[in-house]
Amino acid sequence: MRKLYLPLSLSALGVLAACASSDPVTPAPAPVIVQPAPVVTAPPAVIVQQPGTVVTATSPIRAGHGRLESITPLPQSAAAGGTVKQLKRIGIKMDDGTVQFVDTPADNLSIGERVELTSDGQLRR
Repeated sequence: MRKLYLPLSLSALGVLAACASSDPVTPAPAPVIVQPAPVVTAPPAVIVQQPGTVVTATSPIRAGHGRLESITPLPQSAAAGGTVKQLKRIGIKMDDGTVQFVDTPADNLSIGERVELTSDGQLRR
């Protein structure tokens, strides 16, 4: 009976290792800030609108552990042709209290799940 402990424990470890998964992530773009266009009225009642300013920026992924707080499906682009997995924008509250938003094709995500973001852009569950 003692001879079975080592093979059984190694096979149990192998089964647990097979349950872990890793999916690629990319930083979500920063929110778009649009300034309202000023309206200028000239004497003959002509309205002139100036375009608003759009600012976008992405920040690098900060590696660490956190908990999923939001999952939002993103619209598929027409260029993808429907063959690419549906991307999701997920909000992760990190252990240091900050929140990161990343885009990932990962499936079977659930709110409250603990995840890890790696420095090489992977989402581990």
